[in-house]
Amino acid sequence: MNIMDFNVKKLAADAGTFLSRAVQFTEEKLGQAEKTELDAHLENLLSKAECTKIWTEKIMKQTEVLLQPNPNARIEEFVYEKLDRKAPSRSNNPELLGQYMIDAGTEFGPGTAYGNALIKCGETQKRIGTADRELIQTSALNFLTPLRNFIEGDYKTIAKERKLLQNKRLDLDAAKTRLKKAKAAEARNSSEQELRITQSEFDRQAEITRLLLEGISSTHAHHLRCLNDFVEAQMTYYAQCYQYMLDLQKQLGSFPSNYLCNNNQTAATPTPSVLPNVIGSSAMASTSGLVITPPPANLNDVKEYNGSRKARVLYDYDAANSTELSLLADEVITVFSVIGMDSDWLMGERGNQKGKVPITYLELLN
Repeated sequence: MNIMDFNVKKLAADAGTFLSRAVQFTEEKLGQAEKTELDAHLENLLSKAECTKIWTEKIMKQTEVLLQPNPNARIEEFVYEKLDRKAPSRSNNPELLGQYMIDAGTEFGPGTAYGNALIKCGETQKRIGTADRELIQTSALNFLTPLRNFIEGDYKTIAKERKLLQNKRLDLDAAKTRLKKAKAAEARNSSEQELRITQSEFDRQAEITRLLLEGISSTHAHHLRCLNDFVEAQMTYYAQCYQYMLDLQKQLGSFPSNYLCNNNQTAATPTPSVLPNVIGSSAMASTSGLVITPPPANLNDVKEYNGSRKARVLYDYDAANSTELSLLADEVITVFSVIGMDSDWLMGERGNQKGKVPITYLELLN
């Protein structure tokens, strides 16, 4: 027998097997043939694997959207990944914003209040951009890659073995059907032998598939560790961003409000448009025999009141020099104004300690 004859016979056998499976599958769908059911444990494992695959894909894709909201950038990264090439490094949005702020502050003049503030904000934005880049890299390595490996590796193997199991079941049920239809003794003997072979192959494939599916529990345990890594990366990122912004707020809060503006002109004095309302309120309150002084609308208004007030500290503050008072978040201190003091500062008092404190770090209490 030459190679051509062998290939022809093999193709004929494959075609016969395919036709037999197609007939069996069609008759099952029409209710004209019996179907061998898988055991309940194997069915549960198959359902668990399919569920794991569906939700892993959804979580993976949405994580990619979270880390890279720009769809064009995601497509570009996907193309470079398939080409096995490194994507070109580009500045992310915080880094771009930070550079624009630094350039603008340099143009306006680092010696001006606005220019100096822009530069400080720009530097903070660039640090946030660096932290964002680190979050993407860490999450891609420790979270997205294991999820993608499962979808493109382990689950593809499971799907392949599951398809083989389906084919072996169709072969088994087709053999059962042929045995039922066999009438001659010789045909029955042949059908019984075929049934034993197909039953053995089906049982073997069911065992292989079951062993693979039982690995899904290990997959869940591995993905749980990856999820912890992702949460830790996010925690680090948000903690860095919070600290960067807190430091920036302290720097901006230290700017004196009477700092000369960019045009070297002092800020215009606001018009007292609210005085009629205040006077009216006081007049209405005095009709009952009581004279009530309205509380200040904000911390700046404490300047207009004599005496001291209580204030709650919003954030930690480290004194820059001996004239300032260090603060701890949530503590309550006494504050009062001093004639000639900068409008962004008050005098703070805690026991025997006294010093200047920035208004933006305080919440005035009634």
